[in-house]
Amino acid sequence: MADQNPDISIVVPAFNEERRLPATLERLARYCERARVAWEIVAVVEKSEDRTAEAAAAVARLHPEISVIVNQVQRGKGYALRTGVHMSSGDVVFTMDADLSVPEEFISVFLDYLAAHPEVDVLAGSRRHPDSVIEVHQTALRRFLGRVFSRLVRLVSASGLSDTQCGFKAFRRRTASEVYSRQTIDGFACDVEILLLAERMGFGVRELPVRWVNSPESKVRLVRDSIGMLWDTLRVRRRVARTLKARPFVAREEARLGVG
Repeated sequence: MADQNPDISIVVPAFNEERRLPATLERLARYCERARVAWEIVAVVEKSEDRTAEAAAAVARLHPEISVIVNQVQRGKGYALRTGVHMSSGDVVFTMDADLSVPEEFISVFLDYLAAHPEVDVLAGSRRHPDSVIEVHQTALRRFLGRVFSRLVRLVSASGLSDTQCGFKAFRRRTASEVYSRQTIDGFACDVEILLLAERMGFGVRELPVRWVNSPESKVRLVRDSIGMLWDTLRVRRRVARTLKARPFVAREEARLGVG
């Protein structure tokens, strides 16, 4: 790690990713080096059935900016993200999936947008944005379930976001620290909770278009994980309200005015 905070941290959760994760880490490292930003990558490996941890560690030995955290349990994407964000130190924290479905060049796109829009604290990639380009689509069944899930999210959470489940997101440092310290869902519905927390806490949240290349090796199990996501999503608004009652947050404007 550098003596001072890096410009960006990239948190990558991984489970059974021995084949894909090393290439992803190398691609991210090369991109950040070309972009000439101070960077770190935090790969969080959940207890896996393959050699994901060893494969990631081999890449990390070549790049001191990469650290590998091995969770001794397999609790889910939310738990892995929470672990990685807490260990990160960058001024902007990116989260992205191990398959790199959204290419690494969108790091600069998101950074430029944050620089030009100080009122925005969270950027979420959206596959359903009208300007997004979907190069390799998911299966028809996954697309159908995704549309149903997005409508459910808007109905249950009262959020206007069109795509909570795209893994490519960027958070300003303070936002990441405040939101993830309150995030509780371990499974895939963590994305809904994270964005809803950010909105309810008064942070500026915006969606941006992305280029998406679907990986056929998705780790989301259609039946089991969909049921878990549905159950967590149905409870997410109540869970967020309970969290913020127990741990209130003073939004930026309120803090500036001395209110709250």
